[in-house]
Amino acid sequence: MLDLTYPGIILTGKALFRALGLRFRMSGTEHIPRAGGALLAFNHVSYVDFILGGYAAVPSGRLVRFMAKKEIFDHPVAGPVMRSMHHVPVDRAEGAGSLRHALRLLAAGEVVGIFPEATISRSFEVKEIKSGAVRLAAEAHVPVVPVALWGTQRLMTKDHPRDLRRGKTISIRVGTPLHPVGADLTAETAELRSALSGLVAEAVQDYPADEQPPGSWWLPASYGGSAPTPAEALRLDAEERKRRAARRRT
Repeated sequence: MLDLTYPGIILTGKALFRALGLRFRMSGTEHIPRAGGALLAFNHVSYVDFILGGYAAVPSGRLVRFMAKKEIFDHPVAGPVMRSMHHVPVDRAEGAGSLRHALRLLAAGEVVGIFPEATISRSFEVKEIKSGAVRLAAEAHVPVVPVALWGTQRLMTKDHPRDLRRGKTISIRVGTPLHPVGADLTAETAELRSALSGLVAEAVQDYPADEQPPGSWWLPASYGGSAPTPAEALRLDAEERKRRAARRRT
């Protein structure tokens, strides 16, 4: 697959990361295969997860084709850039087309990135996830590799102003590949969620204590932070959906 812009964008991204003084803590990157199709399944805590998440595959020399909402591709500037990097537009009203697109990429030996929670987690814990990730991996006969991101929410996330001040740590933890076969999508989806939750827990516990004091807004309530509990986050998500529906009706 011809990539004219992706390598240059990676170099630009690295320069931006240095300008922001980001410190990366990465582990398990050897689990991302250096050849052949693979599906990377990420937790979702930030608007910039797809930018920083791709960094997980850099040690393996792979380029990640992210599945992202169609609205980004409709943007006059971001859209052409996303298409030039061969990312996958996801139309929630017609999800079958995006799945077929991702299957073609996986069959061609590409690495595809997916956020199985579908939306950002306001609690910063792993939400209930969709079965599409394990179904896609099973149909393509490729491994699904869980990847946890932590610290990205400190840059840009829901309900909080962006913070691009220097010196933040970004944790990227890659787990052992899973090999769903599609025989029991519910159980295989639960296995993926458990793997992601375990990686997030490791990232939280390994995060620099001086950057994550008790009561931090980006720290889950279960770890002594002031983030919404999962139940509160569900309520906030429901209120957000109602506001969006109201705007569409006007």
